[in-house]
Amino acid sequence: MRLIVAPNPSETAAQAAQHIAELARDYVNRQGRFWLAVSGGGTPALMFAALADMDLPWSQVHVAQVDERVAPEGSPDRNWTGLREHLLSRVPVPSGNRHPMPVTAGDPERAGREYAGVLRELMGGRLEFDLVHLGLGDDGHTASLVPGDPVLDEHTRDVALTAPYRGHRRLTLTWPALNRAKHILWLVCGPDKAPMLARLQGGDRSIPAGRVDKARAVVFSDRAAAG
Repeated sequence: MRLIVAPNPSETAAQAAQHIAELARDYVNRQGRFWLAVSGGGTPALMFAALADMDLPWSQVHVAQVDERVAPEGSPDRNWTGLREHLLSRVPVPSGNRHPMPVTAGDPERAGREYAGVLRELMGGRLEFDLVHLGLGDDGHTASLVPGDPVLDEHTRDVALTAPYRGHRRLTLTWPALNRAKHILWLVCGPDKAPMLARLQGGDRSIPAGRVDKARAVVFSDRAAAG
């Protein structure tokens, strides 16, 4: 795991966006497409905005979600709402390359299984993202893999429905899907994240984030989180 520290959240987000852009260009050149799964939150909004200003082969980029709250379309609680505002409304990613999690379905658990199946088919039979972007919670969670949730023990499904957490159930990628990614990018900012970032770097598997494979991971952090 590499750690790259910038002075503040804005610079951290800009460096993370540059990393994504370089990978996107490389994968499109080599394989004709780039599969990206993104998380939500305040700091990623800065990264998405920086990415939207970059010249990329957007028509060959696929954008999917790491996790999503079960909430109505357009809700401010939805990660997709922020992603659309800060990135997708500003870049020409084709509609067929946009893959929001189906959290408005009547049976989100079943819809999550079908979503994973669609992604596997589009990817050629194996759900394997080129890059997964993750955040780090102050309780050690990442994606919507939170302490104490039964989904932490899921080893067969790629997408699962969580128990309620901070007001919402969520669809989330599971460990098998996250750890199959070719590259993992962590974006971690703020002094409240410093204790968990230290535990993540130390390989503490007692926190959910510590179970993510470190071999292909790079962490973009501001000084406050890096300690």
